[in-house]
Amino acid sequence: MSIEESIQNTDTTSPPEPETATEPAPPVQRPRRRILRTVGLIAVAAVIGLVGGTAVGYGIQADREPTALPPLNQPGLAYPSKPLPKGQEPEPPSAKDDHQAKAQGDLRKLLVPMPAGARSAGEDGWQSLDAYADSYTRPESALEDELDSGIRRIASRAWLVGEYKRVEVDLVQYRPGSTLGAVDHVMQQQRIATREDKSASLGQPVKGSSDGRYFVYPVRREAGYLDMYEARAFIARGDIAITILMSDTHKIAESEIRSLAERQLGRL
Repeated sequence: MSIEESIQNTDTTSPPEPETATEPAPPVQRPRRRILRTVGLIAVAAVIGLVGGTAVGYGIQADREPTALPPLNQPGLAYPSKPLPKGQEPEPPSAKDDHQAKAQGDLRKLLVPMPAGARSAGEDGWQSLDAYADSYTRPESALEDELDSGIRRIASRAWLVGEYKRVEVDLVQYRPGSTLGAVDHVMQQQRIATREDKSASLGQPVKGSSDGRYFVYPVRREAGYLDMYEARAFIARGDIAITILMSDTHKIAESEIRSLAERQLGRL
């Protein structure tokens, strides 16, 4: 073989090409710890920002001058710096003007007097709580309710006119406290009076009272007995509850129970 043929054989023979990779590269996973750490840093930064903002706000408010409050609607409510000289003190209100002084005195003196020609029906003066509770249909329950309401004392007066007409007036006083014993007592009695079958009326207001009412009931008839008429009044005056019960075998005029309720209220 000649030298030229050797050179040609050498040029035509090419070296083998390297093999290329055909398998895909595995996916790159981000570390979750870094994400959690980032969220934690954001939360801490938010708390620091809130605390810092609050501190800056307090600092700004502390550096400001205090704002004066507007004047009161009643600027003349100041007390004197020293008591008045002797002999110039204001006189205490009289018993006529001081309603509380009346209520703290002898309650029996505030009872309306018996009319001319009437005779006592047994109740005239102080009445025990037991006797007062016995007048209810359920004495034990009534006694418990009155004790819970803070009952203090009872002044009563009852009289008879003619053969069958009977009138009773009770002044029930309650101790001062968080509950309004007199008002609760009157409201309860008025609710009972309106629920009874013999009275479909809500009663009539008593002049001079914000919550007092009087009731006149229709006749009650029963075989073998005389006809029975009734009228009642319930009024609250401070810590005193007024109860007026009237019964007769003849019709009771509305003006009669109304006049008696107004006169008894006026004595308080």
